[in-house]
Amino acid sequence: GVGLALCRRLLEEDGRIHLCIACRNVQKSEATRDLILATHPAARVSTVEVDLGNLVSVLRVARELRCRFQRLDFVYLNAGIMPNPHVNFKALWHGLLTGKVLHMLTTAEGIMTQTDRLNGDGLQEVFATNLFGHFILVRQLECLLCGNEKPSRLIWTSSSNARESAFSLSDYQHAKGRESYSSSKYATDLTSVVLNRKFNKQGLYSSVVCPGLVMSNMTYRILPVFLWKLLMPIMWLIRFFAKTYTLTPYNGAEAHVWLFKQKPEHLDALVKYHSCTSGLGKSYVEPRKLDVDEETAEKFYQKLLELEKETLERYSDLLD
Repeated sequence: GVGLALCRRLLEEDGRIHLCIACRNVQKSEATRDLILATHPAARVSTVEVDLGNLVSVLRVARELRCRFQRLDFVYLNAGIMPNPHVNFKALWHGLLTGKVLHMLTTAEGIMTQTDRLNGDGLQEVFATNLFGHFILVRQLECLLCGNEKPSRLIWTSSSNARESAFSLSDYQHAKGRESYSSSKYATDLTSVVLNRKFNKQGLYSSVVCPGLVMSNMTYRILPVFLWKLLMPIMWLIRFFAKTYTLTPYNGAEAHVWLFKQKPEHLDALVKYHSCTSGLGKSYVEPRKLDVDEETAEKFYQKLLELEKETLERYSDLLD
């Protein structure tokens, strides 16, 4: 998906970098490393195993990274799940009749739902994997990210599906709703805004990107593969009207790579950077103002800190 494409594109930008790729299992991480080395045989690529939906795994990998590295220049927070996605064809048909279908197809608003569940830590699985695991990882790696000679960067993979209407401070894990993916991505946007406020003076900068609609393993779980193949000609056509239909992981990584080349102090903390592709296949980046309320962002961040304190008390043996 976007992660593999991003690794290859970063090495095309600068072959001197040391990539450390994180995957949920050893076999996948080694296979990914082999794919990268097949096209960049001289690259320095190491691996770590981490499940962002498991706090023990997150704390262990944070300890391992603190032992292996003296600093981290970039952390791409790209892991995400969308369990049991369902398409609301009735809503899609209504959108077609009301002229809102293009908006719905580019944001999935009203047509995409998921069935969430609790994980082993007693947290909602989508919230834990898509946001909270990343948040804990960042907090545990502050010593590698703050106070370096050069700024360090956090780059979160958000989504155009991140909507305020799917998020609630009173139910920020989205236990009661059916749009957990949208809620988790909106929570990502809120978190990034506050991280900038808290850590920019310490040399840590945070940005959010949207890869657009990319055909990846996650996308293929929404509909059967054969149906996607039938729809592909239509999707290529839609791209003339919907520039966020990036379709390929290479195109989807455009904003991630663009941010790699920018000076963070010149970026707007209240902007999301969208990977876009023209109808003729030209990739570019489009900044769009984040639809976030900064007061809500601060309140949510405090809830994350409270949840962090509550959950980490169980795993004190894994903390330094």
